[in-house]
Amino acid sequence: MNYITSSQNPVIKELKSLNKRKSRGAENLFFVEGLRIVEEALEEGADIVRVLVSQEFTGTAAGKALLKNIRSKSIKLFILANSLYREMSDTKNPQGVMAVIKSKPLSLEEIMVKNKFLVILDSIQDPGNMGTIIRTADAADAGGVIVSKGCVDIYNPKVLRSTMGSIFRVPVFLSADLEDTIKIVKSKGIRVCAAHLNGDISHFQLDRSPKTAFIIGNEANGISDEVAALADILVKIPMPGGAESLNASVAAALLMYEAVRWRLA
Repeated sequence: MNYITSSQNPVIKELKSLNKRKSRGAENLFFVEGLRIVEEALEEGADIVRVLVSQEFTGTAAGKALLKNIRSKSIKLFILANSLYREMSDTKNPQGVMAVIKSKPLSLEEIMVKNKFLVILDSIQDPGNMGTIIRTADAADAGGVIVSKGCVDIYNPKVLRSTMGSIFRVPVFLSADLEDTIKIVKSKGIRVCAAHLNGDISHFQLDRSPKTAFIIGNEANGISDEVAALADILVKIPMPGGAESLNASVAAALLMYEAVRWRLA
């Protein structure tokens, strides 16, 4: 166990660097903050490099239980002075615990699970939308999520909070070239359906097929023309009311749960 009081400590400097996407990518590290998500990381066997807690947290019942679990797994533990922890925290009301975790890039083959649908995200920018889509994919038992290069970083702290721990259960593939990725997905016999305002049919009219990938586009501009051209079918979500479009995470949820309905019917 180590006690840290200085912001110049190397562990603290590393943690600060992980606020930047470039550093997270270079080091293959990210951090999560909050009791529940750290517990989820432990439960799901995430590759936890170290756990950092505030001195105040160590005196709570939850803190004592968590620290006992951490020690049993031989994970490095650092206790921060309360003022230093508040300085490092990414939240307004910090709970006093965070973990640094090793990211594990997956191959495309690893997420193309038989009889499970996929979600393909084209330039999703809002962290809340990204996190909610990953969380919904977890609830709907998706085979995985494919994320284009233009999307918000899945290890952005706001994204991670929005996943509510689902980031540790949902396979995510980071695509360097979304068009090439979609071509590979199609070559495996997976039907690609793109959510589009000019869709040919509604999602209710889709033929049932577990081997389906749903594309969700950018919040402002939708799916790019190049990506839309690769889809097997353009699908529209009926909107009989006055709204012109749906939130990206809502659209994704509607399509995912159509696939769930196929499975349960």
